[in-house]
Amino acid sequence: MRAYVFEPREDRHTSLAAQLGGVGVETQFVAEDFFVTGLAALRQPGLDTRAILIGESESVYDQIRSVRGAGCSNPIIVLRDFRNSRDTSALLDSGADDVIVSPIKGSEVLSRINSIIRRFHGHAADSVVVGELTAFFDGRDPIVSGSRIKLSKREHSIFQHLALNSHRVISKNAIYDAVYGMSADQPFDKVIDVYICKLRKKIAAAAESGCQYIETIHGRGYKLSPPEHLEAPLPRRSMPSATGYNLPA
Repeated sequence: MRAYVFEPREDRHTSLAAQLGGVGVETQFVAEDFFVTGLAALRQPGLDTRAILIGESESVYDQIRSVRGAGCSNPIIVLRDFRNSRDTSALLDSGADDVIVSPIKGSEVLSRINSIIRRFHGHAADSVVVGELTAFFDGRDPIVSGSRIKLSKREHSIFQHLALNSHRVISKNAIYDAVYGMSADQPFDKVIDVYICKLRKKIAAAAESGCQYIETIHGRGYKLSPPEHLEAPLPRRSMPSATGYNLPA
């Protein structure tokens, strides 16, 4: 996971980077001009999962409005020095998703970011079940047919992006940008195909059905979904009757 961090007090950069890096969040510290010239890139597919962390400053409200005004749906978390309910309400009303008060703990920041992202993608719970596969959004490796499969850091990043968009097609470019977009040394573009192949082999080896679950949609991208014979039927809706009891639709 990657996050942009605006913290005008440079003496706090080291501790923040250590806290976030310790839970797997790669940080990129940005200056104030980021909120003027750096937001356009965040509207690219796949970059909406990158959190924006904003430290105490007089410009915090303007910065939040700039992000939302640019059409960016990225999670915004404000890092405050002291608790103030009135300020917290104003920040949330301005477009922030959450407010965290010092001392800042990496594990809490990560959990709050994950919560915002999964709800944005329509997942209220901390996991999603896709056929024989259970994908988690809190950093845990997936479970396939009752067995947990071990994923590398890159495999997990790609898999989680597919899981957040389960049953939907997501382009290879979107996955690439989500995983490598902030890296100084970006690998060759075929690297996503390599990792997809590794993920398929691990899932198929663990699945009782032997299915790979990651489908290639030619010309469009990839989709994480169960094979047709494992798809559960949609639950039948109940209609309220005149007596107050629910009747099958």
